[in-house]
Amino acid sequence: MKTKHIFIILIGMTFSAFGQSSKLKTADKKYNTYSYIDAIEIYEKVAEKGYKSTDLFQKLGNSYYFNGELNKAEKAYEELFALNQEVEAEYYFRYAQTLKSQEKYEMADQYMAKFNQKTTDSRGKLFAQNKDYLKDINAVSGKYTIDKTDINSESYDYGPSFFGKKIVFTSSRSEGNTHTSIHEWTKQNFTDLFVASIDSEGKVGGVENFSKEINTKYNESSPIFTKDGKTMYFTRNNFNNGKKRKSNDKVSILEKIYKAELVDGKWTNITELPFCSDNYSTAHPALSPDEKTMYFASDMPGTYGMSDLFKVSIDAAGTFGTPENLGAKINTEGRETFPFVDADNNLFFASNGHPGLGGLDIFEAKYSNNQLQNPENLGKPINSPKDDFGYVNA
Repeated sequence: MKTKHIFIILIGMTFSAFGQSSKLKTADKKYNTYSYIDAIEIYEKVAEKGYKSTDLFQKLGNSYYFNGELNKAEKAYEELFALNQEVEAEYYFRYAQTLKSQEKYEMADQYMAKFNQKTTDSRGKLFAQNKDYLKDINAVSGKYTIDKTDINSESYDYGPSFFGKKIVFTSSRSEGNTHTSIHEWTKQNFTDLFVASIDSEGKVGGVENFSKEINTKYNESSPIFTKDGKTMYFTRNNFNNGKKRKSNDKVSILEKIYKAELVDGKWTNITELPFCSDNYSTAHPALSPDEKTMYFASDMPGTYGMSDLFKVSIDAAGTFGTPENLGAKINTEGRETFPFVDADNNLFFASNGHPGLGGLDIFEAKYSNNQLQNPENLGKPINSPKDDFGYVNA
């Protein structure tokens, strides 16, 4: 009788393990196709049943991390490190970032120190060279005030650009969107470009879809315009002329920069820029004051980290040169993105590689002596413990 009882228990344990393995395989498929919301749901249920592994908590943490939910990523990475197993050095950096998102700076600094010990990464070196970064950030804080506009929605709203007396921005809101396609990564609508007016008192309102010629069923974002208003550049998924293209590994989340021209009141002649590729992303264009140089973010070959900032020349005929990486002074092994250049050629950009308050912070690299200087954090309230990006000024 005793032997039979043990046999039944072992059978139950076997079916339970098989069930968890099957669920994890399904979650991994979702994770590998960037369907992070679906993957999270399964990983969380498996973890609630008491299953623990480095692979589970790494992927659960990453799913939250890459979706910008740093507070939830912190809990997953906490579980990861509680296992006391060897993990890649990058997880020390990511955990530190998520701790910062909860303003747990002392503990975050401990993990950044460990990260620096395990790598020769510039992010670790920058931390070691700037251990008083919080004091430095506080010293430059308070120069700005922030007010919310009336055009925000419950969806993603970001990537603004001035267009005459209007503002054009990115949003995943459903109202006014050209399509109702849901992005598997975020479970929100694919983003469109929207436009809003700015009145004499600076109030923003009257949101409308920007252009049915520009917006498609995939993501459009981060528009910019030439001073004469006749040319625009913007970011879109790898989709043009009704065709969706994929990279060699069949992944279709790549982004490209496109150009459009305003003809008889309509945006037309939409073409991808010549330095784009089906095998890496180019995104978030910005123009220099003389419009002879474009800055953008990319993970093209030669990139230091997840994405770097590049520049490319534009001649009088509108021909583009060869992109140049802005170098290690600006770029790190982390993520540098969303560049903007002001009237004095000072470069503003978002980064999680330079010392900051958590997530992406906005930095300024002043232009002096014909070159960009070391980036400086813009401080609070421009920056926060969460992701801050998409800075522009008039």
